[in-house]
Amino acid sequence: MRLFRLITIIFVALRFGLDEFLLAHERVRWMRAPLNILLFMRNTSKPRAVRLRLALENLGPIFVKFGQMLSTRRDLMPVDIADELAKLQDQVPPFPSVHAVAVLEAVYGKPLREVFKSFDETPVASASVAQVHFAVLPDGREVAVKILRPGITNIIAHDIALLKVAADLIEWLWADGRRLKPREVIAEFEKHLEDELDLMREAANASLLRRNFANSPLLLVPEMYWDYCSTEVMVMERMYGIPISQVDELRNAGVDIPKLARNGVEIFYTQVFRDGFFHADMHPGNVQVATNGQYIALDFGIMGTLTDTDKRYLAQNFIAFFRRDYKRVAEVHIESGWAPKDTRVDELESAIRAVCEPIFDRPLREVSFGRVLLRLFQTSRRFGIEVQPQLVLLQKTLLNVEGLGLQLDPELDLWKTAKPWLERWMSEQVGWRGFLKSLRAEAPNYATVLPQLPRLLHRYLTNDAANRNDEMLQKILEQHKRYNTLLTLISLMLLGLIAFEIFTFNLR
Repeated sequence: MRLFRLITIIFVALRFGLDEFLLAHERVRWMRAPLNILLFMRNTSKPRAVRLRLALENLGPIFVKFGQMLSTRRDLMPVDIADELAKLQDQVPPFPSVHAVAVLEAVYGKPLREVFKSFDETPVASASVAQVHFAVLPDGREVAVKILRPGITNIIAHDIALLKVAADLIEWLWADGRRLKPREVIAEFEKHLEDELDLMREAANASLLRRNFANSPLLLVPEMYWDYCSTEVMVMERMYGIPISQVDELRNAGVDIPKLARNGVEIFYTQVFRDGFFHADMHPGNVQVATNGQYIALDFGIMGTLTDTDKRYLAQNFIAFFRRDYKRVAEVHIESGWAPKDTRVDELESAIRAVCEPIFDRPLREVSFGRVLLRLFQTSRRFGIEVQPQLVLLQKTLLNVEGLGLQLDPELDLWKTAKPWLERWMSEQVGWRGFLKSLRAEAPNYATVLPQLPRLLHRYLTNDAANRNDEMLQKILEQHKRYNTLLTLISLMLLGLIAFEIFTFNLR
């Protein structure tokens, strides 16, 4: 089967002239002429990016999804290819309903009629790895049932293995191959597919997002019904909404479109800066709108996360950016490890200034955050900066949000909408509010440590040298070593307050 699939891939690649990419290397350039003579019937008049997109569409849903992922890696892809691959639409024919029923009965170990009160065998949506049916639970709750395609795991394993072989060939044959890091890109793609093939993981993602936005007037997330979920099946609350792309229908339903656009930006920044956990696949097919104007999130297979370290460096970048302090932006890139340690600050500063300075001379509504990030990524490539995968996912999501917002309201000022959220978050992270927030988070630990300090200090000072090496004491001291700096600061603050009170009392 793998051999037949390999032959199919080679045939499609030759048909669309993709050998142009591989035969650019001087070692195999001599093969161009005889190959063109042999394949004189093919039509290669279209641009290379168009031919690549058509080839991926012909190879099937997994390659389409791979093309979609490549379109987000604008830090690696040439602009023409990234723009063309962004046009890929993952519209996959559904698999037969009899297979869907077979998967469900195998998962539940009983006939379908004993699991659901009713089950609509006609799918309402179909994608690369799964499709969705509507059903009703025995207690009358309406649900959406997401089912993995039968045999999709083996199909993906075969295609990934062939993609890895192709990556090796690209690095060997194509002059620009190593810079594009095909092995790393395919490894990243494989990871995303592994996440999407585990529907329990997707259900857990949805559950966390729902908890983060509990009672929110902005976003609705369907409830997961865990008793019916498995790695192959996900059962969730059925949502009723209008696809966000149907603007006229939304307007007819009385939805305030400009407000809807602003709310979308607010939802995104709340996910990123408040929670560090964001929906990273916000294309129109995964977003609906309730008649009351609330967003409805669907499909939680791809979620992005940011660590506290990522957010801290992002905060410093934003602060320096708003101050037009490009030297500090460059320093933060080096301090964070995003740029090599031997990068010259002045050179990186100059390159960043060339990207960002023109922004401040234009009206805010004419500036695209997504395009700025794209140019920064392209600049990063010049300096050998390793673009972090989580930040690329953030940039891709920001482009999606920006596109959705401008589709709803061409007058949307993304900066004006986002700036209050950015300023609030930066204040909470790096200002006195951030200090208090950290203090509150660590308070339970301090409550345990502080009462022990006098006894531990007395024991440490009075015991002889042997006792000072007591393992338990050393373990406790090591356990609480990370609190020493903060405890010292707190002690100094308390002493300062006492001294101030004594001073003011004497004055009185």
